[in-house]
Amino acid sequence: MKHPMTTWVDASSGASGDMLLGALAGGGVPLDVLQAAVDAVVPEPVRFHVEQVSRNGFAATRCHVEVADSVHHRTWRDIRVLLERADLAEEVRELAERVFERLAVAEATVHGSDPLDVSFHEVGALDAIADVVGVAAGFVHLGLDEVVVSPVAVGSGTVTGAHGSMPVPPPAVAELLRGVPSYAGPPGAPARELCTPTGAALLTTLATAWGPQPAMTTEAIGIGAGGRDPQGHANVLRLFTGTPSGRAAGPPLLVETNVDDLDPRVWPAVIAALLEAGASDAWLTPILMKKGRPAHTLSVLVVADRADDVRTAIFRHTSTIGLREQPLGKHALDREMVAVDVDGQPVAVKLARHHGVLVNAQPEYDDVARAAAALGRPVSDVLADAVAASRRFFTGE
Repeated sequence: MKHPMTTWVDASSGASGDMLLGALAGGGVPLDVLQAAVDAVVPEPVRFHVEQVSRNGFAATRCHVEVADSVHHRTWRDIRVLLERADLAEEVRELAERVFERLAVAEATVHGSDPLDVSFHEVGALDAIADVVGVAAGFVHLGLDEVVVSPVAVGSGTVTGAHGSMPVPPPAVAELLRGVPSYAGPPGAPARELCTPTGAALLTTLATAWGPQPAMTTEAIGIGAGGRDPQGHANVLRLFTGTPSGRAAGPPLLVETNVDDLDPRVWPAVIAALLEAGASDAWLTPILMKKGRPAHTLSVLVVADRADDVRTAIFRHTSTIGLREQPLGKHALDREMVAVDVDGQPVAVKLARHHGVLVNAQPEYDDVARAAAALGRPVSDVLADAVAASRRFFTGE
């Protein structure tokens, strides 16, 4: 049986694609895993190589991405075609697509354009495609069940990009980090950009939770170096990987999205896939959206440690490109399963107690239907008999 695996990403000095690649390589992911994934996607020559460097006195792994000069300014539409045609493991492809889709939506939001037509400039260059695909392959290789990310250092001052001089964090980074913890950076850090758009998109796609290092038994540590070595702080990103230990699960989450462009015949399969992925419950609510379009709100209840599987299932089986989430307080009655006999057929009954007092006894419908089929009787009759038999639990007989 596979043991649960968790990782904590320390982004307190910033984040970029090459820093994450260096942390993965330094943490034990074979370079061949990263190289093979990128070779499957990028038509031009791209090569990784790593070296051990020092950042403010700390040893770290620097991952270099060597690319040929390219004149291509690829859009999200172009990159999606490359990913769809690539001979990649499906998990790697889906993760890389989600990262680039997040980037495209953020860029489109700040520039008022169509996400499919976004030209990524630096992000669309070969080295950034290599960053995204390589990091996706590395995290899939680790087989993680949980990725906790610290508050992200974004930097300060100004940065010069394809659109001229912009304040830090630049608009795309600010949009990508909307709703997650971030701050200017550690004391002594120079006034410059610490988190790139690619780094922000990768972290917000990978993260299943945000905060300090969780209780875990650390088995590997990867320290990825940034390109600069400024005075005053170590320009590194740290990756702690191991197994969770002695930690209570977080509160259950309500995950929701509005969908107006999915064939309604698909919804039963979507609900089944979400339950299979670990959802406690899932349901649809008919709504009316802008311009009078009929739509559905998909609502999913899930415990914290299965939330990422459920998110993946939603993105895979529906047409949505974004989710909203909120932690829920929950009051649940104490429950136990017992059985009653209906004409020789066992039927499970769920008992619920409040402060030790039995308040509900409900036969399980699947058992009722099975018993009805075995007995050749209507389901309604068998259900009535099972309910009557369940009344004895209230009297203690």
